[in-house]
Amino acid sequence: MSLERAGHTVTGVATVAAARTALSATDTIDLALVDWMLPGGSGLELVRSLRKEEQTRRLPIIMLTARAEEEDISAGLDAGADDYISKPFSPKELVSRINALLRRTRDQLAISDALQVGSLFLNPQSHRVYTNELEVPLGHTEFKLLRCFMMHPERVFSRDQLLDQVWGNDTYIGERTVDVHILRLRKSLKPAKVDKMLETVRGAGYRLRATTDDSSH
Repeated sequence: MSLERAGHTVTGVATVAAARTALSATDTIDLALVDWMLPGGSGLELVRSLRKEEQTRRLPIIMLTARAEEEDISAGLDAGADDYISKPFSPKELVSRINALLRRTRDQLAISDALQVGSLFLNPQSHRVYTNELEVPLGHTEFKLLRCFMMHPERVFSRDQLLDQVWGNDTYIGERTVDVHILRLRKSLKPAKVDKMLETVRGAGYRLRATTDDSSH
């Protein structure tokens, strides 16, 4: 009711199977609100599966759940959710978070050109990353993190800035989450031998070097 009063059209489903049916039946759904505990399966697994499917890979997703521990929030975001709201919540905050995520999504779609830094090539349309024609498999969050770095090569980002740029400034997670995803991103880049492009700047944060060659180090 709160969302409809705010001008949104809402489709409600009660099970994981019904959610899959609703999403496959149309491409006009702009955002999904997903609870963790659902009949017929886990909301967390639903989010993971949506991130693997072409039709829903870029669908904005907010997890809305009673599980409020930092480990639960990290698990939800790691699975591919763009934001995480713990119950109890205020309808006004929910509407604000939805509007903020939809704005970020529109801004990202507006910047839809492919990016290249050194031998790294990122295609936001296909949601794929390549280096020397080798595809680099990345999770949803790692993709967004790398995209942020590739849009600003050589810029040093603090952990707070990365939280704001990648997760949004309304997401209540700790800086440790950034470090975890940096490690995961480096691990994904290592087989292609471009992991050293992602540098730690002591006392400041992280940056992506503009060249692949590290002969100067």
